[in-house]
Amino acid sequence: MQPEIDLLGLPLKTFGLMFALGFLAAGAVLSRRLKETGQPVDWAYELIFVALAGGLIGSRLAWVFQNWDEASDDLVDALFGGSGLVWYGGAIGGALFVCAWAWRRGVLNLSLLDLCAPALALGYAIGRIGCQISGDGDYGQPTDLPWGMPYPDGTVPTTDDVHPTPIYETVAMGLLAWALWTLRDRVRPGAIFALYLLFGGLERFLVEFIRRNDSVLLGLTTAQVESFVMMVAGLVWIVVLLRGGGLRAAGGGAASGARPRPATT
Repeated sequence: MQPEIDLLGLPLKTFGLMFALGFLAAGAVLSRRLKETGQPVDWAYELIFVALAGGLIGSRLAWVFQNWDEASDDLVDALFGGSGLVWYGGAIGGALFVCAWAWRRGVLNLSLLDLCAPALALGYAIGRIGCQISGDGDYGQPTDLPWGMPYPDGTVPTTDDVHPTPIYETVAMGLLAWALWTLRDRVRPGAIFALYLLFGGLERFLVEFIRRNDSVLLGLTTAQVESFVMMVAGLVWIVVLLRGGGLRAAGGGAASGARPRPATT
């Protein structure tokens, strides 16, 4: 484990490094897709910046809400200092900020959601590499499986052999990103994002069974409840598309690449 590296004499957190690389990779994928569909390429990093801002705000607010007994003692410090980020809060905050940006631009539609889905999956996969390298406590429960590993030098150390769940998530979300990218021109508008919701939610729902988070509802963790909502939304969306003519793009065209209507300026 390597929670911190030395860069020209300056300490650099490996989690933060991979977090940044994840956003850059997502921006690169989004840039290429925007170019393919004839959209302004500079929208990519506008979207990434907006998603990052919303994600950080949302994840911080969710942490404060989830840890209110601790946070209420010093709300200013809880909001602006120290660590404490919750992934589902980041997902909600990022989504709301992106939707607000798209609404202001006049491009809030299914095609834009489809453009973002592969980038979201790839960015998440790379970010989880940071969790693995830093040993930040996102690993799983003890296991006797041959690939179980300890995190003795992690940010949250353990000498037990545990499930390396960040690796599981990196592989799963990397495969999902590849699949969504491969299907991008083969399905109807909305299908790519619906598949992202379904399988992205399923991945997190399953991995939570071998992580160390406490259950909050019906034996499920907070992340599983959030993931279940994602899965249901994705599944309902897919059923609606199937009843409306199937998932495949009409005539094999690039349906998901249909151009969002630019706002008049």
